[in-house]
Formats: sequence, structure tokens, C-alpha cells
Amino acid sequence: MTFLSAFLAACGNEDNAGAQGGGAGERPPPQVMVVTTESEDTEIVQDYAGRVRGSREVEVRARVEGILQKRLYDEGQIVEENDALFAIDPEPFALSLQAARADRERAEAEVQQAQREWNRVSRLYNQNAISERERDSALSSLELAKASLALATAQVDQARLKLDYTDVVAPIAGVTSLEAQSEGSLVEPGALLSRITQLDPVHVRFALPENDAGLQRQAREAMSKGNGDKHRRDATLILPGGKSYERKGHIDFTASTIDPRTGTVSARAIFPNPDNSIVPGQFVRVRILLRTLEDAIVIPQKAVGENNQGARVFVVDGDGVAHARTVELGPIVENQQVVTSGLKAGEKVIVDGQVSVQDGMTVNPQEASNDSSGGQKAEQEDASGEGN
Repeated sequence: MTFLSAFLAACGNEDNAGAQGGGAGERPPPQVMVVTTESEDTEIVQDYAGRVRGSREVEVRARVEGILQKRLYDEGQIVEENDALFAIDPEPFALSLQAARADRERAEAEVQQAQREWNRVSRLYNQNAISERERDSALSSLELAKASLALATAQVDQARLKLDYTDVVAPIAGVTSLEAQSEGSLVEPGALLSRITQLDPVHVRFALPENDAGLQRQAREAMSKGNGDKHRRDATLILPGGKSYERKGHIDFTASTIDPRTGTVSARAIFPNPDNSIVPGQFVRVRILLRTLEDAIVIPQKAVGENNQGARVFVVDGDGVAHARTVELGPIVENQQVVTSGLKAGEKVIVDGQVSVQDGMTVNPQEASNDSSGGQKAEQEDASGEGN
């Protein structure tokens, strides 16, 4: 009896120990972070890489032949329209103007002489004192003298114009380049002297993908119907450092054909630049509003995983049970994922901790803060891999 009692007591102790161990092994529901979905109007934007150019790039060329006497600006200086840039030796042209004026004075004297002769001959003809042939000869002399005067006057104007061309002025306002001809050089008509780039406004050239047909069409409508608010497509300039330029621009040109080498359409945006803060040659991005989604559901990117049915998220119901739900995704807007189907406003979506969650599991949901709900793309990829 003693042995039997001891054996039964030992078995009872083991059962009690096993029961205590089983109770200690039950895990509490895992804690997860959730956000409550809301519907809001979401703007879909697209960035396009581009390069800044001056709105006008003008070559300054000599219009007369002569010795380049002086450069009147500092290279790289911003000049205004009609500012003096170069001086070409004016003396030969001043002498030509003086000679042309002398020829005009001689022509004026010939006209006066022919006019007096015509007055005399016409009176005699009216008195039947001379023949018709003599009258016609006098009239022809007067007309030839007037024609000579007109030619001499034109030569004076031409000589004055060439003299004016010895002062080379800026055709537009802008920034100057390095000089192409140094002082003392003999320049010929058409010789390049410098270049001027207009900085206000500036143009940004970029390429639109072939499938952005809607944007191309609207830009062409703006070109054909003017720059009214109805048709104009506004644009935002993103500077090299990532900062947005404070002044808005708009698309003012799109090509009507597709480049077969790149499969893109050339486009251009124009931006005001009154303080010359945008420099031609910069690589920038043009941000364009493509469309606005009304009452869209937007969640953090890291809340989205994948399974064999496609993209999925975990939704927590009122009882704290997580349910895997397949969703359809739209574009990504500022690191936030647009969900076009599968979610509605007011639902709680897990954004952190879903790696250890399975469909139908009870969880301990905690509302995520704004900082923790943003997430990073790398975290999203890790969660997607573990979910599979």
C-alpha cells in the first residue's frame, strides 16, 4: 500500500506540473500598429526630367566691315535691350555719309535747274514758240533729275545706317557670353561677336512618354486657344536640391510627332525668372498635375504586401481579428499608396507588425502615430517577403 500511494502521488504531481506548464505557454495577442482609412481627394502628379534653357538665345553679329575698336561690356554681364556692346571704327562710314550728302546736294541742284528749264519751255510751248519735241525733252530732264535726287537720298540713308551699325547694341535683354572677336580684329559683315541669352522667362525642355496622350492633347489645346485658365496645363519646377521653385509655370509646347528613337514627345514648359535665380543648363524636374482622384483611399506603402492573389493588406475588425484582404492599387503619391478597390473609409489597416500576423488571428491593435505610419519602401519590401 505504501508503494502504491507513493506512485499515485508522483503521477498527480506530474499532471499538475504539466497543467501549469500548459497555462504558462499561451501567448498574448501580438501588438500591431493600425491606421484608420479616410477618403480624400488626391492629386496625381508626375515628374519629368528636363534641362533649363533661355527663352531666347540670340547671336550678336557685325553688320558692317571694319576694325573692332572696343568691347563696351563685361563678359557674363546682364545687359538691357539696346545697351552698347561693341564699337567698330566709324570713320570710313562717316566719310561715306559725307560723300553721299554731297551727291544729294548736287542732285537737288540739278532738280532745281531742270525745274526752271521746264517752267521756261512750258511757257514757250503754250505760246506755240517751240516744238512738242523740245517740251518733251525738258520734261524728261526734270523727271531724270528727280530720280537722281531720290537715288542720292537713298544713298544718304544707307550711309547713315551703316554708320549706325558701327555701334553694336544688344538686340534683347539677357546675359552675355564670352566675346568671339577681340579688340583690334577686322570683322566682316555677319561675323559672330557674342551671344545673349534671355533669362526671364526661362524654358525647360523635357520628354513626355508616348502614353501620356491626354497631357499632350491638353497642351496643344492651350497652344491653339491661347493661355487661358481653361486649357493651360500648369507646372511646378523642382530645383536640383529638391526644393520647389516658388513661381508656377505652364506647358506652352508639345511636339505633334513621336521621336522614333526614344518613343517620347518633346515638350516645353515656361517659367518666370525675374530675379535670374534659375540658370540655363541646370538639370531640373517638371512636376505636372495629371488628374485628381475624388474620395480616394490612401494608406502607407508599408501596409501593402503580396500573396498569390496579388496585393493584400490586413484589416482589423471590431473584435480585434485580423483579416487578409486583396486590394487593387493605384499610383503612389508622396510615399502613400492609393487603393482603388478593396478598402473603404473607416477601416483599420495594419501598418506595422503584420509580418507575424496570419489571416483570422486575434491581434492587439494600437493606433499608429503620423511618424510611424509613413514607413519606408525597404520596410514594405521586407513585410511583403515575410507575408508570402
